[in-house]
Amino acid sequence: MTRRFHMRFANMRYAIARRTLQLSVLVLFAGTARLGWTLAGAPLLDGTLSASEIAGVIPLSDPLALLERLAAGHLPTFAAGLGALFVLVLYGLLGSRTFCGWVCPMNMVADAAEWLRRRLGLKADVVRISNKVRYGLLAAALALSAATGTAAFEAVSPQAWIWRDLVFGSGLAALSAASAVFALDLALMKHGWCGHLCPLGAFWSLVGRLTHSPVVQVRFDDRACTRCGDCLHVCPEPHVIRFANLKETGRIPPGDCLNCGRCIEACGENALCFRIGPARERSASSTLSDTQ
Repeated sequence: MTRRFHMRFANMRYAIARRTLQLSVLVLFAGTARLGWTLAGAPLLDGTLSASEIAGVIPLSDPLALLERLAAGHLPTFAAGLGALFVLVLYGLLGSRTFCGWVCPMNMVADAAEWLRRRLGLKADVVRISNKVRYGLLAAALALSAATGTAAFEAVSPQAWIWRDLVFGSGLAALSAASAVFALDLALMKHGWCGHLCPLGAFWSLVGRLTHSPVVQVRFDDRACTRCGDCLHVCPEPHVIRFANLKETGRIPPGDCLNCGRCIEACGENALCFRIGPARERSASSTLSDTQ
């Protein structure tokens, strides 16, 4: 019994950690807004994911929301610009779409839809579009912001609705937004919102590509890999797993990867794992020796 528990925990360790962090951040925001939690006499975590402040000292801002406001012709305050810089540096160091996998509330909705889809044996491929559509929607959001003078995506973002309503509202708007994305992912399109449509995910994917060597990376051991494909079945962005490229570089490429750890949990051979530190690109000679 104890051994089975430890094995089950090991197979879900990153999922448990992600849920714990996502819910903890939500509780901190809600506790500050609804219960008046403070730290050193200042609001503990005041605001939303778009713009917030820790203990009245450390500003945090969504860089995409700031870009939308810039496109709309609104100059940010010094605090907003500094907060966006903090967030960019943080997720730039963590790498890829760590925000999407570990903080964004929509991740919980998408995972719930994926779990139920698998349980019901549904093939959520009624609608098929390229995962690059999200980049077009990102460009459209910035263009609409410039045309309307408002933060266009911020106004309709389902994750923003969920966050604002759970923290400040009644919960009805959050339920509506979550239900819409849940239905999309369950019945129409596998990983529909997060994997194909979300402009915020597209933004963090571009940031991840610009960060060539993030501190946190999923490393790959080709000698241990049996090419069973279990990692492909659980990855919400399976196109990032290309065994030929993994063998050459020894890591999951930055960009679309959520750093969620699903592939690590699924790998029975321990060929995938998180590593901290800059990647060491493999030399041509080492690659050649592997093929001989």
